[in-house]
Amino acid sequence: MAQGLEWHRRLAHLCLTDCSPCKSHSVVRRRRSAVYGMSMADDNGWPPLKALMTLMEERDLSLLEKLGNGRGVAGLASILGSDLTLGLPDPVPDLQKRMDIYGINQFAEKKLNSYWKYVWDALHDKLLLLLLIMATLELIFVMALGTDHERKEGWIEPLAIYVTVFIIVNVQSTLDYQRERMFDNLSKKLASSNERFVVRGGKDMKVTDEQIVVGDIMSFNSHMAANISCDGILISGEDVKADESALTGEPEPIPKSEEAPFMNSGTLVNAGQGKMLVIAVGEHSVAGKIRKQVYDEEGEESEGSPLFQKLDKMAMIIGYVGMVAAAICFTAKMIMAYGVNGENDWKKIKDYVLYAIGILAVAIPEGLPLALTISLAFSSNKLFKENNLVKTLDSCETMGSTTTICTDKTGTLTTNRMTVRGAYLAGHMFEVRGQDDPVGKRVKWDAKLGREVKELVGNLIGVCTMDESGFTMPPEGAAKQEPIFQGNPTECALLKFASDFDIDYSTVRKTTTGRSTETRHEGRPRNFSSSRKMMSWAVPQGSGYRIYAKGASEIILGRVVATLAEGSLKQVPVRDEDKVQITQQVIDPFANSAMRTIGLAYKDVDTLPGDELDEVVKNSDGTFAFCSETDLTLVGIVGIEDPLRLEVKGAIGMCYTAGIDVRMVTGDNLATAIAIAKEANILADEHFNGKVIKPGRAMEGKEFRHLVHEDNKEGEPQFSQQMFDKVWPYLRVLARSSPDDKLTLARGLCNSRLYTNREFCDHLWQKEKIRIFPDQQVVAMTGDGTNDAPALKAASVGFAMGISGTQIAKDAANIILLDDNFASIVTAAKWGRNVFDSIQKFLQFQLTVNIAILVINLIVAFDSGHEVPLNVLQMLWLNLIMDSLASIALASEPPSLDQLKRPPVNRSAFIITSQMWMNMWGQSVYQVIIILLMLYSPEWLPDIPDHNLDPDHPITGLKSRHYTMIFNTFVLMQLFNEWNSRKLKGEFNILSGITQNRLFLIVSISTFILQVIMTQFLGVVASNALKINKDGLTGEQWLVCLAFGWGTWVWQQVINVFSWAFLSSIERCCWRLLPRRKKVVPADVDEVIVSPAGPVQAWAEDGGNPTKRSSRVAPEASIPEHAGMPDGAASQDSRKAFQSAVRVVMVANEFKRNAANPRSSIRCESRENIHAFNNQARRRRF
Repeated sequence: MAQGLEWHRRLAHLCLTDCSPCKSHSVVRRRRSAVYGMSMADDNGWPPLKALMTLMEERDLSLLEKLGNGRGVAGLASILGSDLTLGLPDPVPDLQKRMDIYGINQFAEKKLNSYWKYVWDALHDKLLLLLLIMATLELIFVMALGTDHERKEGWIEPLAIYVTVFIIVNVQSTLDYQRERMFDNLSKKLASSNERFVVRGGKDMKVTDEQIVVGDIMSFNSHMAANISCDGILISGEDVKADESALTGEPEPIPKSEEAPFMNSGTLVNAGQGKMLVIAVGEHSVAGKIRKQVYDEEGEESEGSPLFQKLDKMAMIIGYVGMVAAAICFTAKMIMAYGVNGENDWKKIKDYVLYAIGILAVAIPEGLPLALTISLAFSSNKLFKENNLVKTLDSCETMGSTTTICTDKTGTLTTNRMTVRGAYLAGHMFEVRGQDDPVGKRVKWDAKLGREVKELVGNLIGVCTMDESGFTMPPEGAAKQEPIFQGNPTECALLKFASDFDIDYSTVRKTTTGRSTETRHEGRPRNFSSSRKMMSWAVPQGSGYRIYAKGASEIILGRVVATLAEGSLKQVPVRDEDKVQITQQVIDPFANSAMRTIGLAYKDVDTLPGDELDEVVKNSDGTFAFCSETDLTLVGIVGIEDPLRLEVKGAIGMCYTAGIDVRMVTGDNLATAIAIAKEANILADEHFNGKVIKPGRAMEGKEFRHLVHEDNKEGEPQFSQQMFDKVWPYLRVLARSSPDDKLTLARGLCNSRLYTNREFCDHLWQKEKIRIFPDQQVVAMTGDGTNDAPALKAASVGFAMGISGTQIAKDAANIILLDDNFASIVTAAKWGRNVFDSIQKFLQFQLTVNIAILVINLIVAFDSGHEVPLNVLQMLWLNLIMDSLASIALASEPPSLDQLKRPPVNRSAFIITSQMWMNMWGQSVYQVIIILLMLYSPEWLPDIPDHNLDPDHPITGLKSRHYTMIFNTFVLMQLFNEWNSRKLKGEFNILSGITQNRLFLIVSISTFILQVIMTQFLGVVASNALKINKDGLTGEQWLVCLAFGWGTWVWQQVINVFSWAFLSSIERCCWRLLPRRKKVVPADVDEVIVSPAGPVQAWAEDGGNPTKRSSRVAPEASIPEHAGMPDGAASQDSRKAFQSAVRVVMVANEFKRNAANPRSSIRCESRENIHAFNNQARRRRF
C-alpha cells in the first residue's frame, strides 16, 4: 500500500512539473495530467497503462526519468517487478494480472462472420433473387386470382422454388463459413511460428509473441530476432540501428543508444544486437494502435490469385454465352407460343421467364471460383501437415508452374546439424575422423597443444558468439543424448566444440568483462554481416583490449599478419606463401570434404576500437574494412560438417523429372559448394570434364557480379539482362554469394525472355544438353536471413526457413518451410500442380453440362410440339450438383507422383487443353443424342407404349414417367461423367486412384442417394412443381437410366481411342485454319540453319524484303546479274535462291509464332520439312 501511495505522490509531482513555457509542452502537460490523474487499478505500484503508452508516443527522456523515480529504465524495471539482468521470475507469478492490466501481445482477433451473414450474402445473388421474386408473384397471383383448382395445387411450385433456393443458399453458406474458419486457423498457425527471446529467471528462453508481457526483458538482433513486436526501452545494445520507415517514413536506419532508447513495435533491427524492457504490448503499442484504427475502419481485403482472376473472367464469358442462349430460348418460346400457335394464355410468360432463369442458373458457372478456393484451402491445409506453412494461397497455385528452384545449402539441402569434424589450431592439424571420434575430445587430450591455446580458443568462441546461440544437453535417460541447439547452428557447433575440451561458454560470457550483461558497455561487439562475412568482439585485456574475431576462413586468412605456432601462444609472421600453404593443406581439404571452414583470430590493441576504416583492406562488397578487423593473429581454422539430408538427392531427381531446374546459392566457399552440389546431384557428370568442372557451372558471387553487370556512362556497374542471359543457363552453383546476388538472380530469371531466342536455345540443347523452358521462368527462392527478404519478395514464390529463418525473411516469404527441408519444396510443387489439375477437372465437368443443356434447350425452344425436357426446378437441382457438390468432389483430388513426371504448366497456356475439348464435346454429343432420342422417340422406352404431345398426358406428359426418365437420365449421366472428369489426359482407367479420395466417393454416393429420393419420393408431394411422376420410376426404367449413365464411361473409351488416333491431325488442321500473321523475320534471328545454296532474297506479301542474311551465306553474296535471265543455269540458281529464301522466311515465322512452345517448331534440316515449306510458300504466293 505504501508503494501505491508513493507512486501517486510521484504522479502528482509529475503533473505539476513544468517542462517548458512553450505552447506545445503545455499541451503535453495537460495530456499528462489527464493520464496520471486516473486511479490505480491495483496496489502493486505499477504505473498506469496510459502512462506507459504516453511515454512511447512522446519519447521523452525526462518523463522516463520521472517514471523511473530518477533511475531511468532501471527504476522503471524495478517498479514493474523486473530486473535488468535476471528479467521477470520464472515462472511469472503475476502473469495473468499483467495481462489483465497491460493487455496481451496480440491483436484482437478479427471477428469471424456468422453463418447468417453468409446466408444474407448468398441471398443477394441476382439469379436467386429473380427466382424468389417470380415464385412470390406466382404465389400471389394464384392465391388472389386463380381458380379453386389452381389454388389447390398452385402453391406447390412456388414452395418448391423456395425449398430449392433454401438448399442452394445453405450449401453455399456452409462452404463459405468453413472456408473462413480454415483461413483463420491458418493465420493462427502462422502466428504460433513467430518466436522471440526473453530473459526470465536469469535464463534465455524462447516464447511466442502472445506470451510476452510488460516487464519482460527481450533480446533482439539483426539476424535471428530482428522484428520488434512490442514497445520497449533499450537496456543495452551494440551498434543498434532500427528501420522505422514503417512508422515514420524515414528511409535511413535510426541509431539506438541511451540518448535514443525507444524501440517501437513494427520496426526492424537491421544492425547490432541488444536487450530492451517491454513496456507496451499488442493494441496498446504504437504500431498496435495504428493497426487497430486501420482494421476498425477499413478491414482487410485481398485480391484473387492470377488463376482465380482468369477463372472469374472465364466464368463471366460463359455467363454471357448463357445469357444469350437464355434470351434466344425465351424469345423462341414467346414467338412459337404467341406468334405461331396463337396462344392466348398470357400466364405462360411467367413459365418462360422462369425457364430462362433456369438456363442462366445452369450456364453461369459460379462454382469455378468456389472450386479454386476449395482446392487452394484444401491444399494449404494438407501442405501444413507436410511442413509447408502457406501464407498466400495463390503461391500454392504458382508452385505448380515453377521452373527453377534457387535453394540455400545450409539447413535446406543439409540437416543443419553442424559438427566440428576437423581443426587446425596453433599450427597443429587435427584430421577428420569418424563420428565416434570427436575432434574436441582429441584437442582436450592432445599434449602438444598447450592449455593456454585451448583456453584462448574457448574464450574466443565463448565471447565472439551471439547471446541467442547456445545448447543444452537432454536429461539423463533420454532416447537421444545429442545436444539441443538453440540459435545459429554454426555457432552452436563451435560452442559444443569448446565444451568438449572443458570450456563452458556460459561461464566465459558471465565472467569476461566487456561480454557479460553487466559490463557489456565496456566492450565493443561487431555482429556478423554478409558484407564483412565475419564477427568481432573487443573486451578489456590487461591495460588494453583484445579483439576476438571469427568468420569465413579465406576472409580471416586474408587479414592475418601472424599466426600461433608450435601449439603455443608463440606468434610467427605469416607470408603470402604461408597463406597459400594453409589454403592448400587445410582449407581446401576441409572444403573438398563438403565442410564449412571458419577462421579464428585475435588482435591486441591499446584502446577500445572505434569505427576507423582501413585505407587498403576491403570487405567482400567493396567497402573498406574496419581497422579493428585487420592485422590479426591467426589462432586456427575449423572444419564444420553439415551432412546432406538423406531425402535430398531423391527430391532433386524428382525435380529434374518434373522439368524443374535446381540451382544452389550459398555463402560457403566454392570448393565446399561444389562438393555438396555434386553429392546432392545438382552437379552431375555432364557438368565436368573429367574431374574439372566446366566453365560457368559454378562460380563465386564476385565473378557473377562481374559477368552480369556492365559499366554505364558514368562508369558505374549496372545490371544487364542481356549479359545475365548468357550466364544463367550454365549456372548451377553460386558460392560466396551475397543477398544482392540472390536478388539479382531472382529478378534476372523472372525477367528473362531467353526462350524467345529459339536458335540459341537449340544450340544449348544440341551442344550442352541444356534445355530452356519454353515460357517465362517461374522462380522459387529459399532464404533465411534478413537480407534475403528482397530476393524472397522478387521471386515468384519465396520460401523462408521456419527453424533457422529470421522473422523478416518469414514476413517476406509466401511459404514457410517448417522443417527447413528441400524435400518439402518438392511437395509444394506437387500440390501446386494438383491445384491446376483440380480446376481443369472441375472445368471439364462444368462445361460439359453447360454445352449439353444449352444445346438441348436451343433445339427444343424452336419446337412448339414438345415441352422443354428440364424445367426450372430441375435445372436448379443440376446447378446445385455442379456448383457446390462437384466443386467439393473434384477440387479435393489428392496429388500423385505422376504429376511430377511432366513439365511445368506454362503460365501463358490456355487452361483448357485439346484433350479436354475432345472430352467435353464428345460427352456433350452423347448426352444430347440420348436426351433427344428419349424426348422425340419414347416408344422404345419401357412402359411408354405411345407418344402423345399433350403436356398433361399421363404417359408422355410433363409429369409422366417419360419426362421423369429424361430428367433422371440426364442427372445420372452427369454423375457418371464426374468420374470421367477425374482424368484429363485421355487415360483409359478412369477408376485409378479413386480409393485415395474418400471425399469424392462420399459426395458421389450422397448425390446419387439425393437423386433417388427426389425421383422416387418427392413427386408424391410436389409432382406439379417438380414435374416428376408421383409414383416414381419402375425398376426397369431405373435400369435404363443407369445404363445410359454408365454409357458415359464406355463412350469415354471411344473418345480416348479417337483422340489417340486423330487428335494430333485435328490440331494441325485447326492450326492451318487460323489467320496467319505477316511474315517478318524477328530481329534477333540472325543465324538460321540453312545450306548455302546461293543468294537469298524473298519478298513478303506486301512487297517488302523481310529476310536477313544467314550466317552460312558468304558475306559478299549478292543477287547475281543473271538472276532473271532465262538461261538454264541462271534459272536453276534462281530456283535455289528462291527455295533458300522460302526456308529462311518460313523458319523465322515458325520461330516467331511458336516462341512459347519450342517443341512445335518445325526443324529445317530435313528434306520433308523443306518440301513442306515450299508447298506452304506456294499457297501463300511467295
